Amino acid sequence: MNATVRMPLDARPSADVDEGTLEVVVCRTLPDILQAMSVRTLVYMGEQECPYDEEYDGNDFAGATHFLLRRNGEPIGTLRVRWFADFAKVERVAVRKEYRRGRATLMLILAAKRLAERKNYTKILGYGQVRLIPFWEQYFNAYVRETREGFVVSDHDYVEMIVEGTPPRDALTLDSPALELLRPEGAWDEPGVLDRSAHRPATNLAEAVR
Repeated sequence: MNATVRMPLDARPSADVDEGTLEVVVCRTLPDILQAMSVRTLVYMGEQECPYDEEYDGNDFAGATHFLLRRNGEPIGTLRVRWFADFAKVERVAVRKEYRRGRATLMLILAAKRLAERKNYTKILGYGQVRLIPFWEQYFNAYVRETREGFVVSDHDYVEMIVEGTPPRDALTLDSPALELLRPEGAWDEPGVLDRSAHRPATNLAEAVR
């Protein structure tokens, strides 16, 4: 756990339900994305009565990374991160209501924070509901941007909150190995399919340069 987080995950009160085996993954396939969207539909459209075109806002495939939390293989949570020049923005945090009293939300946000730090981000922006400010402050040292006014989106009140990131020593940069930057999102330490292709000889060497 990053040293800037005040309380470890295991300090979260025990869940009222059996959490089973929890796993957070980066969505890399269509089934992953569909599972993430199903959770958002249940939470935002089902519980919060958010209109469809407000929930699915055109940003899901615009420079975004989606995370999926599964319990024993069943999708129970998701969030979205969008990447900007000097900050990452955490959005659409959704956990099915029967799992909210456990570690699910923490695990999702922490996974997003760590990915952002690995991508060399030091600022993570979140729009937090006013009632959840203590959660963000307690677990992520987040602070409200006092120079910015709160706002209402889809019938809920929000404030802008900042989480400070601490990139690790192996954070990605312009000087990272070429093949490392080609690997799937979040799997930069594992050889990917293009690593294997690098062992084949080039086939375009005989072509004339015009």
